[in-house]
Order: sequence, then C-alpha cells, then structure tokens
Amino acid sequence: MPLFNKSMETSRASLGVAAPGNENLVNMPPPQQKIVAAVYKFRDQTGQYKPSATGANWSTAVTQGSTTILLKSLEESGWFTPIERENLANLLNERKIVRSTRAEAEAATGRKEPALPSLLFAGILLEGGIISYDANVITGGAGLRYFSAGGSGQYREDKVTVYLRAISTSTGEILKTVYTTKTILSQSVDFGLFRYVKFKRLLEAETGFTYNEPSEMAVKEAIDKAVQSLIIEGIHAGYWGLKNKDDMQSPIIKEYQREREDVKNTNVHGEVMANRRGVVGVSIAGGGMYYNGDYSRAQVEPMAEIGVRVSTHNNLGFDFRLGRGDLSTSREFFHRTLSYAELNLNYNFAPKLRHTPYVQIGGGAAVVQRDGGTLLDGFGSAGFDSYIKGGLGYEYLITPRIGIDINASSSYFLNDEVDGVKQGRFNDYFWTAKVGVNFYLGLFKK
Repeated sequence: MPLFNKSMETSRASLGVAAPGNENLVNMPPPQQKIVAAVYKFRDQTGQYKPSATGANWSTAVTQGSTTILLKSLEESGWFTPIERENLANLLNERKIVRSTRAEAEAATGRKEPALPSLLFAGILLEGGIISYDANVITGGAGLRYFSAGGSGQYREDKVTVYLRAISTSTGEILKTVYTTKTILSQSVDFGLFRYVKFKRLLEAETGFTYNEPSEMAVKEAIDKAVQSLIIEGIHAGYWGLKNKDDMQSPIIKEYQREREDVKNTNVHGEVMANRRGVVGVSIAGGGMYYNGDYSRAQVEPMAEIGVRVSTHNNLGFDFRLGRGDLSTSREFFHRTLSYAELNLNYNFAPKLRHTPYVQIGGGAAVVQRDGGTLLDGFGSAGFDSYIKGGLGYEYLITPRIGIDINASSSYFLNDEVDGVKQGRFNDYFWTAKVGVNFYLGLFKK
C-alpha cells in the first residue's frame, strides 16, 4: 500500500520480486522425469489498450512479453526443460556460424574439430496466450464532504484470463487445456479542504494517493497458476508422474484439489456459491421504533424481538417474530407499548453467498398497551390491531452458523385507532430499524 512518506528520490535497480503465489509453483514435488517443452509463441491475443479517461491510449493493456514470462515459470517449476523456439531462426543462424568457423579452423590447422551436438526436440508443445482482458469488471467508490472539507475513494477491478494447452509432438493430440484468471486492482483516495478562515483569507489543501496493481505481475501470477494447474492435471491424467507417489498427499496438491472443487460452484467474481444457511435458525434483534400517526413530534423508542427463521431451497425464506417496543411523542401527549407477533416472507438476492441483501413483506398482529394498563387491557374490539409491513435488510455470515442481520421496515395498521385519534387520510403506522444476530442450527440445505 502506498505511503505518504515515500521518498521522492530515484531508487537503484533491484532484482524482480516474486509474484504472489509463486511459492506454490517453486515448491512443487519433484517429477519422475523432466519434460522437454517447446514454446513458439505465447502472446497477448486480447487486442486491448489501457483504459483511459482522458482520450485515446495506444499502450497495450497487458505485457507483450508473455512468452518470456511463461519460459521463466516453466524453469521455476522444476518440471520442464524449456528449449528455445521463439527465436529459432537466430539460434540456427548462430549454429551455422559455429559450423563455418570450425570448418575454417579445421582447414587451416588440419585438426579435426568436434561436431555440434544435436538440438533437443520437444516432447510437448505449449500453446495458448492471454485470451481476455476485461476492464471495469467492478467499479465503485464513496465520499463525504461537509462545508467544503472531506474526502473520497474510488476503486476499479479489471480481469485478465490466460489459457495454456499441452500438445503431444508425436501424435498432435491436445493432452490438457487449463485456464486461469487474475484480477487487477486500482484504487485512489483523496482528501481536501477549501474554506475561508478569515476575511479575504482562503485555505485550500489537498492530499491523496493512487495505487495501481502492476499488470505484468498479474500476468505472471496467472501464468504461474496455469503452469501449476497443467502439471497437476497431467499427473491426474497419467501423462507424467511424481518421483515419489506419496507426494500426491502433499499440501500443495491437496490445496489445488480443494480449489478445483470450489471452482465448480464459483461465480465470475470469484465468490463461492454454496448452500450456507441452515434450514432452521433462531434470531434475536434490538433497535429503535418510530411512531407516525395523528400526534406530532414523535420520538425514537427502543424495541427488541426474537424469532425463528426457515430457509427454502431457493431465494425465499420465512421468519416468525415476537417483539415489544414503545410508540411515543416528545411531550408525552402519547405513549403506547406495543407487543406484536408477525410472519414475514423474505426474498434473498444472493442466498448462496456469505452476504445477501433481501426484501421483506409480511403482516402481524399487535396488542397496544396504554399507560397504566395491562397487556390484557390492550386488546381492541377484535382482540388485536392488525398490520401489514414491508422492509429491506442485509445479512452477513461471520461464521457458517452466525449471521449479522441489519433491517429497516415500515408497518401500516389496518385501522386508525391505535393512538386513540381517528383523523386524516392515512392510518397509523410505525418504522423500525434494528440490528440482530441469526443462529443457524446446522441443518444445511442439500
């Protein structure tokens, strides 16, 4: 992360840092025998240019030296003997020069010169390239400014995709094809102040930073992952083997196998889609309740509730809740205690993710207890006051069994007599805003 106290002086050249995740490739278990591999070209096939907000930009979005990066990854893995094929004409010309020089020396001295050894031939060809570069896959930001002072932040996420395939040189058969993706993150944060501190004296200050993840490092990480994937997939298919068969249980291979299973249920943004919420759960919540009726100057009063949640095999869910709270105004013209029971239908937009927004509709019945009265005194002529409700919420699972639930809703009574005054076009209603905890009992959906 960039720091504000970074030196403004130039730095000396240094060795290149390893890409994140490179240790998994370098620490792969040793092979039974190294594979001679040839790479003729492994290039950028996207045709993409760098995104620019100011006009045309003729710089390519990703590096044009991906063949060299792939050869480096093959060397680091310890599984391949890479041979030069990208600039084969240069190699053959140089060998011609060597032969010519030795022939001249042999003619001049009469001494037999050793012949050049034959070139290695490849057991497999590696083909593919950088297939896709998607800009602005996710963008967002936030800001706050008050009296010309404040700050803002923005972020953008791009994605690069690499395909790699192994081809048998003896038969031309495509043995395996793998592909990997890597996100590229860009962030910017700025703060500013623009204010008159005195007559004819204006204070203006700005600071901030921008961070762009290097695209070359992202490509290197994606290629490293593709090489690792090709090695392990080839082991499973029997095309090549481990020096020690017990290494199939090594942490690197086991981690890859778990990742391969997770990918089957992963969406395009890298989020694992799974049935995370149990069929049955219990919840507890607390927050504030705000009256809106025939009296003015309402104020927020505390409320609390408990409930039972039931999830289905799709986006729908149900919950039954019992709660208690107060409705009042600031000058004590009106004060009622509300005890209620309600049944709600929830529609979860992302039920297979850890976090999901949802909309809620439902209805319930309330007993309105007046000051000095008992709970039984609160029953109306029908025994209770009915209402319908609608709301929005957001749930985030902090563990597989515990979720934090934030909810805001409005409940509209079916009569206008809750506050004892019947006037106006609309019936009495109230708002609630609450934060709760959901405990799932472990009966997960199949």
